[in-house]
Amino acid sequence: MWADGLGGHLPAGSAPLTREFFDRPGPEVAPDLLGRVISHGPVSVRLTEVEAYGMPGEDPASHTYRGRTPRNAVMFGPPGHLYVYFTYGMHFCANLVCLPEGVGSGVLLRAGEVVAGAEVALARRTAGAGRTVTARDLARGPARLAVALGFTREHDGLDVCPPGPVGVLEGDPPKPGAIMSGPRTGVSSGQETPWRFWIAADPTVSPYRPHVPRRR
Repeated sequence: MWADGLGGHLPAGSAPLTREFFDRPGPEVAPDLLGRVISHGPVSVRLTEVEAYGMPGEDPASHTYRGRTPRNAVMFGPPGHLYVYFTYGMHFCANLVCLPEGVGSGVLLRAGEVVAGAEVALARRTAGAGRTVTARDLARGPARLAVALGFTREHDGLDVCPPGPVGVLEGDPPKPGAIMSGPRTGVSSGQETPWRFWIAADPTVSPYRPHVPRRR
């Protein structure tokens, strides 16, 4: 069921981002992704919150910290590719790969506003659950964003430059003064690194939750 609406924020720029855009360090790419629009089929999401992850040996919170594995191989590929992984045995999350091939860095897509294909995104979010989902919550959080866009393991490694099934468009970036930064959400290592970026006062930004160790 559709519980409320926020009013569509249509992208101002429809030109796709180039590979050079992603061929930079994750902490530099991440704030520049805010306001950009990622599209997959009928669904498009304007990004309002992202998190950067660093290179092997540099960032203990990154999947690439201990080097290349079959799971994170896409992160070591060329920039501008989609890295999709399964977490907690329940959810897919999506990242955009940064820096040249062989390095291993990326940006997690944490939250956004659905600006096209809301009906499709809503159907995906409510499939088999029968629950109410608000417009604000359609892509509010990395797992919800991946579901809204229809990302699964088969999309791991897709090239978004130039756009094919998945593309990232120029969109409508916020003014620099509207970009906020702070510690990353829910990571057990490197949690104080201020590499989470979001658009100030945007209702689709997810709530900050520090890591809580699991009790045995």
